[in-house]
Amino acid sequence: MDYLTTPHRDKGKGMAITSPAGVRVGLVGLGYVGLPLALALSRHYPVTGFDVDARRVSELKGGHDRTGEITDFGAPAGSLRFVDDPAAIAGSNVFIIAVPTPVDADNRPDLSALIAACRTVGTVLERDAVVVFESTVYPGVTEDICGPELERVSGLACGSDFYLGYSPERINPGDREHAIDRITKVVAGQTPDVAALLAELYGAITSGGTFVAKDIKTAEAAKVIENAQRDINIAFINEVTQIFGRLDISMLDVLEAASTKWNFLAFTPGLVGGHCIGVDPFYLAHCAQEVGHDPEIILAGRRINDGMGGYVAASIAETLTGAVAPEGSARVLVLGLTFKENVPDLRNSKVVDVIEHLKGRGHAVQVHDPLAHAEEARTLYGIDLCPGLGDASGYDCLIGAVAHREYCAFVPEDFARLVRPGGVVADIKGMWRDVALPEGLRRWHL
Repeated sequence: MDYLTTPHRDKGKGMAITSPAGVRVGLVGLGYVGLPLALALSRHYPVTGFDVDARRVSELKGGHDRTGEITDFGAPAGSLRFVDDPAAIAGSNVFIIAVPTPVDADNRPDLSALIAACRTVGTVLERDAVVVFESTVYPGVTEDICGPELERVSGLACGSDFYLGYSPERINPGDREHAIDRITKVVAGQTPDVAALLAELYGAITSGGTFVAKDIKTAEAAKVIENAQRDINIAFINEVTQIFGRLDISMLDVLEAASTKWNFLAFTPGLVGGHCIGVDPFYLAHCAQEVGHDPEIILAGRRINDGMGGYVAASIAETLTGAVAPEGSARVLVLGLTFKENVPDLRNSKVVDVIEHLKGRGHAVQVHDPLAHAEEARTLYGIDLCPGLGDASGYDCLIGAVAHREYCAFVPEDFARLVRPGGVVADIKGMWRDVALPEGLRRWHL
C-alpha cells in the first residue's frame, strides 16, 4: 500500500503509516449512510461504491438518489464508481462497510447484512488492508464477530495481515445542517496507527473534525448510547403526555411553559420510528443481557415509545365517538407515512401502528404521502397510497401524522374541503396549532 511502510507483523503493535495519499476506498452499502460518504470521500480519494441492489446502482449511475439525500451529484467525478459486482472493489486498501443493522421480529439484533458484507469484503481482502465499519452495533461486534468472519473468508490474520477500524455513522435523514461534511466523526482503530490513518482520512471530508476514541469498543458504545439516550428522553415525554391527557392538559402547552427554564430539555411527544432511535436501544439491551444485566430503563423506554401508536389511535377514536356516521365507522384520511418529515424513508414507520389500530376499531382508513414510494409502501406494509389530494373531501377525520412541508402549508380552506362539518382534525405533530379551523370542526392534538 502506498501509505504504509513495512508493517509490523506482531499482532497489536500496529503499522507505520506515513500518509493516506495512496488510499483506495471500497465502500459497501450505498444507502442513506453510504452514498453521502462515498461522494464526500471521492473528492479526496478514489472510491468504488458497491451495493447488492443492481437497480439502486443503475439509478446512481444516472445521477438519481431515491432516498432524496443527494439532489445534486455535481460534476461527474472520475474518482467515483458505482458497481454491483463485488469483484470490482478488489484492489481497495481501505474498505468501509455501511450496511443496515436492523432488529428481527423479536427485537433482537439482525447482523445478517453486516456478516454478508464481511463475506463480500473477505473475498477480495488483501494484506495490509484496513476494514472500517460505520454500521451501528453493540460493543464487541467489530472485533468479536466481523473480524473472525473476515479471517475465515480471506484466510488472512486479523491484526497482522489486515486491520479493523470503526467510525460510527451520524447521518440524520433530511438534515442539511448536520451533513457528513459538517459533523464530528468519531474514529477508532485496532492499533494507534490505524486510528491515526482514519482520523486523517475522515478529517479530510468534514469541517467538524475527528475525535479518536480510546478503542473500537468505546466507539461502538458511544454510538449505541447516542440514540438510546434520545429514545429514553422521548419516552419520558410520551409518558407524561399520556398522564396529562387524562387531566385534559396539552403536552405542547406544557412544553412551551417548561422550555422557558434554561436547562430544560425540550423533547417533543410523538411516534418514534426510523432506522436509528427505534432500533439502536435494542442493540444496547441485547448487549446488557449478554453480560447478565437487566436493562430496565432502556426497555421501559422502548415499551412506552412502541406503544405510542396505540395510545394516539385510541385517543383519536375516543374523540370520534358520536361524531361519525350512524354505523360508527369513520372515514379517516392519514397524511404522512414516512418515519419523519420531508424524507421518503418508510423504514420502521410507527404511523403504521396508528393506521392498524384504527382499522382494528372498524374505521375506514386511507393514506396519503407525497414523498413515500407507492411500491415500497405496498411491499412493506400492504398500504395503497392515495395518488393525490385533488379529489379528496368529506372525511370524518383528518390525521396529520407527518409534518411534511406540503401539510404544514395547509390553510383553513384545505380543512374545509377535506373534513366534513362536525369532523375531527387530529394533529399528531402540532403543525396546525396556529391555524384557525373552519367553524364546526373539532381539533385533537397531544
